[in-house]
Amino acid sequence: MPVPMTVSGAESLRKELAHRKTGLRQEITQAISEARKHGDLKENAEYHAAREQQGFNEGRIQDIEGKLADAQIIDISKIPPGDKVIFAATVSMLDVDTDEGVTYKIVGEDEADLKAGKISVMSPIARALIAKSVGDVVMVNTPGGDKEYEISDVKYLV
Repeated sequence: MPVPMTVSGAESLRKELAHRKTGLRQEITQAISEARKHGDLKENAEYHAAREQQGFNEGRIQDIEGKLADAQIIDISKIPPGDKVIFAATVSMLDVDTDEGVTYKIVGEDEADLKAGKISVMSPIARALIAKSVGDVVMVNTPGGDKEYEISDVKYLV
């Protein structure tokens, strides 16, 4: 099943993959080689740490390759602008109770970063917003209770 991902999210994963396959892989191999020179491998903590790091790195490489293979990369710049909330849209909304404004970009699960204003398409807020339009009021079930938001703006930014 395809997993939605933004163009920038896919590019970020490709950069990480390239770093892990070239630079990091070589550094780890060199660390293992150096650790082997220190003698008995059974009691060589540096060797075991480097091997553990190698295993983690190879696992992450497989994980990234799988994610990229399953990704459905969505380029928001190719979609005509509108006022409907879709994947990769940046949505501004007002809390109906407090009039406090908040803006989120709806992204793939691996790209979510709340501090950067990016929420996963699978989050309760994003699921409540998808397919709604400017002016709509949505009810979001949050850990702090239900909240009502009015969508004030939708932008299709890259």
